[in-house]
Amino acid sequence: MVFHPLRQQQIREIADIQLSGLRERLRERDLTLLVDDALLDNLAEVGFDPVYGARPLKRAIQQELENPLAQDLLAGKFPPGSTIHAGLSGNSAVFTTADVAA
Repeated sequence: MVFHPLRQQQIREIADIQLSGLRERLRERDLTLLVDDALLDNLAEVGFDPVYGARPLKRAIQQELENPLAQDLLAGKFPPGSTIHAGLSGNSAVFTTADVAA
């Protein structure tokens, strides 16, 4: 069986699949997560290793996205009903919200 190296788009799709678990956990808290393309591309780049493929991706998502988001959630920055927009500023994830459900 021949395995071909993963392409950037495939790594990005794997990252999006792995983010579905985080989205579900947030949905249970009445929060919605939208991740912009720049952040998704950055996660795919940081989480890819030519030798290990996409294996480091989960750790990259935890370090680059989940941990900073958890800090903001613990600080109470996003009330229930919020849509959290995750973007990229420099090399770091930034989180904003524009709406709260009535």
